[in-house]
Amino acid sequence: MAFDVKTNSLAEYWMPFTDNKGFKENPRLITQASGVYMTDHKGGTVIDGSSGLFCSPAGHCHPKIIEAVHDAMQMTTYVSPFGSSHPLSFALAEKLSRLLPEDFNHVFSVNSGSEAVDTALKMVMAYHSAMGNDRTRFVSRERAYHGVNIGGVSLSGLVNNRKSFPAVMPNIVMMRHTWNADELMVRGQPQTGVELAEDLQRAVDTFGGQTIAACFVEPVAGSTGILAPPVGYLERLRQICDENGILLVFDEVITGFGRIGGKFAADAFGVTPDIMTMAKALTNGSIPMGAVATTDHIHDVISDKSAPGAIEFFHGYTYSGHPAACAAGLAALSIYEDDDLYGRAADMSPYFLDSVYQLKDHPMVKDIRGIGMAAGVELIGKGAQAQIDLFWNGMHVKFTGDCGILSPMFISEKAHIDEMMEKLKKTLDGLA
Repeated sequence: MAFDVKTNSLAEYWMPFTDNKGFKENPRLITQASGVYMTDHKGGTVIDGSSGLFCSPAGHCHPKIIEAVHDAMQMTTYVSPFGSSHPLSFALAEKLSRLLPEDFNHVFSVNSGSEAVDTALKMVMAYHSAMGNDRTRFVSRERAYHGVNIGGVSLSGLVNNRKSFPAVMPNIVMMRHTWNADELMVRGQPQTGVELAEDLQRAVDTFGGQTIAACFVEPVAGSTGILAPPVGYLERLRQICDENGILLVFDEVITGFGRIGGKFAADAFGVTPDIMTMAKALTNGSIPMGAVATTDHIHDVISDKSAPGAIEFFHGYTYSGHPAACAAGLAALSIYEDDDLYGRAADMSPYFLDSVYQLKDHPMVKDIRGIGMAAGVELIGKGAQAQIDLFWNGMHVKFTGDCGILSPMFISEKAHIDEMMEKLKKTLDGLA
């Protein structure tokens, strides 16, 4: 259905991560969506090449999720999570724990990936406090994205996410990123670069391992343009952490729920962290929700330190474990399993990556990096214009700078992948 935006003011809404002035001169509004397709306000059809923001592997407006949320909201629209709860919050945590690595039997509910990262930071601090450790340093990585709350911004290795917000957390040590300008068009894990994990050892040698609380990494750096870890890299980080009592935190907000293989990156790479963050696909993007999961050991150390009757972890949000979000999460996880979307993603990945890498010789393409159902197509400039042109050519793609990040829905058929590549190539041809 076409929609006349001229009858509505666009001035009042301050849009996130958007050139507001440019957007409001030529708005790109979505008025309807179903499956892999959306409808813009002019009545045009837009295929979703990035699953929203990596959120919706089961497609837009899934009827089972809508029904589950509707049923839950018939029962209760809100329950205070402080000192009370409702059955769906426990059911979702139990269902999640069965998907997670062994011993990850404790799930803390939040409302976004950003909140998940800040919660993980506080969980790490609480653990070391309970252990009697004086560890105040955190290790992150260049080109990292860990959300937009102040803790995540402190861990961020993307300069544009930090430059307007100078009052970040102190004592953050940055490892180098893993992209190699001399090794382009790599598919899957790079065979070289494992030595970059020694940056964590350098931090240990420089500051003392006893001062470092945790190392935060995206198993695959997502928002910066899909940087897969070199072979052996995550394994070496795990080893250094174990040798020095440092907690390893995987930010799986993008990689979780089948995006790059396995149910989580921890499965795909065979490396188990101490704490995992997740969000986005947790509810198929239908209701805001995130979560932090941890091992029995981390949970028990924090809990056992507290006196009987005391609050063990002095943290939470008004909307933690909201009934509608929990219902959406339960429905989404059931869809992923019942429809074998993890398997469908694994089966579609080779065709998807083959299709993307056919663009490697295009004059507008600088590099392509891909793994699982995610690929970064880095352009030689014009990224902002490419995103706009792509939309009007009938395709949504999330861009970070000059890098377009493709992350198709798991329900995509080969014909959908072909359509995406056709529209992407048409757009790049127009920019060349």
